[in-house]
Order: sequence, then structure tokens, then C-alpha cells
Amino acid sequence: MNKTITLETARPIFVQFDLKGAIKTISPFGSGHIHDTYRLTNEVNGFPDYILQRINHNIFKNIPGLTENMRLVTAHLKKRLAEIPGSDPEKEVLQMVPMKNGQYVFQDADGNHWRIFHFLKDTRSYDLVTTEQQAFEGGKAFGKFQRLLADMDATRLQEPIPDFHNLESRMNLFHKAIEANPKDRVKLVAPEIEFVESRAEQMNRILKLGRAGKLPLRITHNDTKFNNVLLDQNDRGQCVIDLDTVMPGYVAYDFGDAVRTIVNTASEDEKDLEKIQVNMALLKSFAEGFLSETAGFLNRDEVDSLAMGVLLLPFIMGLRFLTDYIGGDTYYKIHFPEHNIQRARAQFRLVEKLEEQYPEIQRIITNCI
Repeated sequence: MNKTITLETARPIFVQFDLKGAIKTISPFGSGHIHDTYRLTNEVNGFPDYILQRINHNIFKNIPGLTENMRLVTAHLKKRLAEIPGSDPEKEVLQMVPMKNGQYVFQDADGNHWRIFHFLKDTRSYDLVTTEQQAFEGGKAFGKFQRLLADMDATRLQEPIPDFHNLESRMNLFHKAIEANPKDRVKLVAPEIEFVESRAEQMNRILKLGRAGKLPLRITHNDTKFNNVLLDQNDRGQCVIDLDTVMPGYVAYDFGDAVRTIVNTASEDEKDLEKIQVNMALLKSFAEGFLSETAGFLNRDEVDSLAMGVLLLPFIMGLRFLTDYIGGDTYYKIHFPEHNIQRARAQFRLVEKLEEQYPEIQRIITNCI
């Protein structure tokens, strides 16, 4: 996608929407890698600024389903928050702006899909967690998101990316990539293939528990990076954003993915594996925040599954990076030829470090309850 856009070229897009005031400037916004995101500033005092976003339709094939999911979830969140004294649904829920025809997504002549949200002023997000207070607030925000949606029927939602955290599906794609071996790379990654195969059965426990009816299907966020929580000026969690992957799932997915992105002492693609350690203080703080909101409605099996999720999500991410490397780097953007295998090795080392701490992770979760 061409990311260059000006106020003149954007005007035919945003005039389709029911905006208040008059747009004065447009500028790139955020650090996301999937969509193209811009901030629209309003020249009229008292009217909001907006976020304009071009949806990556190469990754999200079912844009109507994605949009309907978002509409249903945000409406439910607003309804629940309106029942809580002191809450402000206008500030605590992502707000989509409708088009003048009542729809929420505009498709331009080039086939690009555009949408607009209210910009939530006086908020901030962080790509890296640096304090235990931030980790706690992230946990509390994602936990509250789960709690407010706990009474909504998850089957009402579609899967914008089918089988997103389904390990069996990911393993099938992995085996197909090995069989095809288009770049003759299988011989280069024998240790990584062995790592995956030796743990695949163990890592499938959450899926099996769900199929056995022990883990209820809930509405999960499925992309619980810390920068998907907006914090207020006092670093208190205010709003969970980036709802594109909201769909039916298991609560351990959200818990595990958040821990994956919060506790790693090194970057996701760290080459020096010795730098990869687990910050257990941040894990403890996140768990405390998350379970302060969710302990009242999670069942015993769900609580037990949280630690499993901590291992599963970095395993799945490493598996996805490895699959893409074997398949010729067709999904993830890479910055050098060995980027995907470096990412995979970093995620697998994180799995190993979390395995070493597994009894302590279980103890922390139990103590939080």
C-alpha cells in the first residue's frame, strides 16, 4: 500500500463520514504494522479529532464480518459501562464514526477500505512495559474487557481470521510448508522443527479442554499487546483498542499473548538469545490486574489454563515465523533474509525460559485468585 496521503487526497474519503466540525490537518499516527493510520485534527474548538484508517484487506478478507463484530462488541461495552456509576462509555470504548449512509466502511475507486474512529484525547500507549504499575493496568484493562463481555454470546461473532490461534490448523500449515519446501530451507532448520514437533501435543491442551466443554467459548481480543491499551494521563487503563481480531476464543489466549509481549526482556526478533529472559515481576503485576477483574467469573479450568496460555502463545508465534521462513517469507514483512527464522528462534527461547518458570507462574496465578 502507498502510505503517502495528503489532506487533498484524503478529503474525498473523509467527507463520506458523519464528521463534526472541519478537518484541518492529516498526519501519520501510531506504530501499527497492519493498517495505515492517520490522525485528523479539527479546526473547530469543541469538536473531536479523528483517526482515519485504511484496512489491510490482504490480511482481513472479511471486512463486513470484522465491522459487524466491532459494532456488536462496542455497543455491548457501552451498554454495560452505562450501568456502572462513574464510568464514561464515550471515553472507555472505541467509537466508530458512521458514514452519511449509515455504513461504517468506505471503499474507494482503488478498492481500498477506509474507516474512522473518534480520537481519544489525553491518552497514551506504550510499545514497551517499563513499570509494574503499567503491567498491572494493562492486565486490569484486558481483564475488564473480558468481564464486560462475559454475558455476551460469543457465537454471535464471526472469525475475521479463521483458526487464528488454532494450533492444529497452524501445525497443518507448518507441515504443508515443510512438504513444499519452496526455498530448500528445511535442511537449515532441523533443530527448530524438532522443537516444534516435541511440544505440539502438549501445547494442544487448551484446544482439547475447549472441545471437551471444560473451557467456555468467550469473546476474546486475540491481540493483547500492551500498546492496544490506551492509558490516561495518570497511566491508568482507559480503553482497549484494535478490535479487528475480536472473535470467539478461550481466555487463556488473551492472557498468554499479553504475557508474551510484556515479560520478554529482549525484542521479539532478538538475535542474541542470551538476552532473552522473563521479567517475573511484570508477569506478577499483569496477572494481579487481570485476575482482579476476571476471578469472579472464570471457572477453575479456565484459571488453570492461563499458565498453559503463557507457553502456548509464544510457541504459536514462533511456529508462525518458522512456517513463513520455510515457505519463503510470504506473510510477514522482513528486513533481512533471515529475519523470520531469527524471530522464530527468539520466540522458542522465550518458551524455554517460561517453561523453566512454569511452577512459579502457576503459583502466582493461584495466589492472585
